Amino acid sequence: MHTIAFYNLENLFDALLTESTRDLDFTPEGSRKWTPRRYQRKLERLASVIGTIGLEESGKPPVLLGVAEVENGAVVQQLLDTPPLNGYNYGYVHYNSPDDRGMDTALIYSRDHFKVLKSQPIPLLLEASNGEPEATRDILYVQGELNGQVLHIFVNHWPSRRTGNLESDYKRLLAAKTIISFMDGIEAEFKEPSYVVMGDFNDGPTAESVQALMDTDKLYNPMQDLYSRSRGSVRYRGSWNLFDQIMLSKGFLTDRKGGHRYIGANIFDEAFLKEAKGKYKGTPFRTYRGGGYKGGYSDHFPVYVQLMLDS
Repeated sequence: MHTIAFYNLENLFDALLTESTRDLDFTPEGSRKWTPRRYQRKLERLASVIGTIGLEESGKPPVLLGVAEVENGAVVQQLLDTPPLNGYNYGYVHYNSPDDRGMDTALIYSRDHFKVLKSQPIPLLLEASNGEPEATRDILYVQGELNGQVLHIFVNHWPSRRTGNLESDYKRLLAAKTIISFMDGIEAEFKEPSYVVMGDFNDGPTAESVQALMDTDKLYNPMQDLYSRSRGSVRYRGSWNLFDQIMLSKGFLTDRKGGHRYIGANIFDEAFLKEAKGKYKGTPFRTYRGGGYKGGYSDHFPVYVQLMLDS
C-alpha cells in the first residue's frame, strides 16, 4: 500500500530577508519575530507529522507529498534533512512562483518508488481590477512513474478568499479551467492518462471551481465523502472546511494489472495536531494565532489517499 498526501505547511519561511519577496515579517526584526530557533522548531514539527502520515496503514511515510506555502527550494531541502525525513530517500520538485509573498508549492517524492520524467510550472494568468497582471502561485505539474505507472500530478494552491468570495471566485474557476486545458494537451499524447490533482483549493468539494474539474468526467474526488460540518482540514471563519483535497482519475477505481487501485482517503487530524484546550480546542495547532507565536504545526491538517499496486 502507498500513501499520497497533501499538506499546507503554513508559512514555511526561513529567517532570512529576501529582497524579491515580501518576507520581512518572517525575520528576527519583523512583526512575527521569526528567529532561526523558531524556524528549526517548525522544521522538526512538520517533519514529525510527515513521517507519520499513512504510517499506520502502509508501514511507511508518503511516497508522494504535495506541499504549499514554502518559501523556496532551500526550505524544502532543509525539511527533508530533518529527522525522521532524513532517513528516507526523498527528493523534491520546486519552482519559484511569481507570488509576491514568496509562497510556492512543491512535490516531495520517494526516490525508491517514484521517478520524475518531466515537470514545469503552469502560470495562472490573473488580472487585477485595474487590468494589470496579478501575481499568484503557479500550478506545479510533474509527470513521473510511480512503481512504473506514469502519473500526471498537479500541485495547487489556488487564490485565497481574503478579498471575499464574490471578488475571488472567478480566480479559482480560472485555475480549474487552466488545469482542464492542460489536460487536453496531455490527452493528445497519452491514452487514458492517470491524474492526481491535489492542493489547497481554497474551495470545498461542492464549490463551482472544484465541480468544474468534476464536470470533465475525468476525475473522482474521494474527499467528497469526508466533507461534513463537524470535520475538515482547516477552520475558516468559525466553520470547518475541506479546502485541502486530492482528486484521482477514475482509472484508479478499477483493477489494472501493473497499476494502482484506490483504497481509501482520510484527513490526518490526529490529536497531537490539535489545540488541546480553550476556545480553539480541536482546531489545528498553529504556528501563529492572532499574531501571537504558539509554536504549533500548521493551520491546516494534511489529507491523504492510499493506493494498492496490482501486479
